Amino acid sequence: MGHSTQAISTLARAADSLLAVPLDIQIHEGVIFSNRDKRTLLDKLVSQVSGLGLAEPSYLVADAYYASGKIIKGMLTQGHDLVTRARSDCVAYHLAPKTKGKARRGRPGLYGKKVKLTNLFRSALKIQTLISPVYDERNVRLRVRSIDLLWQPAGRLVRFVLVEHPVRGRLVLMCTDRSLEPVEIIRLYGLRFKIELGFKQAAHIVGSFGYHFWMADMRRIKRRGGNQYMHHESKQYREAIRRKLNAYHVFLFMGVVTQGLMHYLSACHTESVWLCFRSWLRTLRTGVAPSEMVVKLALRNELPEFLLVGAQTNPIAKFIGEHQTLGYSNNWKKAA
Repeated sequence: MGHSTQAISTLARAADSLLAVPLDIQIHEGVIFSNRDKRTLLDKLVSQVSGLGLAEPSYLVADAYYASGKIIKGMLTQGHDLVTRARSDCVAYHLAPKTKGKARRGRPGLYGKKVKLTNLFRSALKIQTLISPVYDERNVRLRVRSIDLLWQPAGRLVRFVLVEHPVRGRLVLMCTDRSLEPVEIIRLYGLRFKIELGFKQAAHIVGSFGYHFWMADMRRIKRRGGNQYMHHESKQYREAIRRKLNAYHVFLFMGVVTQGLMHYLSACHTESVWLCFRSWLRTLRTGVAPSEMVVKLALRNELPEFLLVGAQTNPIAKFIGEHQTLGYSNNWKKAA
């Protein structure tokens, strides 16, 4: 069964590093249980953010797919703002000029002259030269223009930031918070790298998506078969699919909790993690929070001692010792 997920992470500072700590992950595409459900991935993401119950205003940093009126209106309704990249064909409008003389009947016009954003790189807008605030870029100078224009999908003024990078070329960013300076908008969007890295670590280090062994009972579909429509199937099959999806979500949330605990150890017990890491293959950078890989290896190195010391008193150690195959790895052999 093919499906896709949407995840939300929060950026947290640890030592001189930033970590993308996962908050929520849900399967949003692949199975449709009712033909009356017309929600898109954008609608589901807005509901997902709402379900977090965030008490403070936040910025949603996302890629160009989420540059949508639905996302902007949903975020603003909840008191949040959006920072994203505008599509290459994006257009916006100046405010309509105020009419002179006697006002005409009807609602006054809102939209003025239409502008293609990529054409603004050749305009007479004031250019700022900034040192790049993007993570791990040093002595890189950016040429930046900014302008507030009406964006029709959102029905409101949005701040657009036009960036010329000496290596990566041109980029147009957009932000619903017009009080935010261009350099901060660039910095926030640059942190998307940390979010993408967090997803990569979840897949390859934590194993959050390693539940493929649960797919055996499902009906096979073609590689590009698209969504499965469950309202065409029997009640028994629908209930079986719901149980499988619930198992998927449980597994995914186990990965979220595991990765969150790794980040906690990395941020709050940095010295202990580096001490237990004990590897000459990586440079010990004491001012940088350990990655998920470093935390994983540190925990693996301490596992034999944990099992030996806590075999009689710690219920977790006792459970692992009773259920794990001894020949699985060298650590189990040491503990045995």
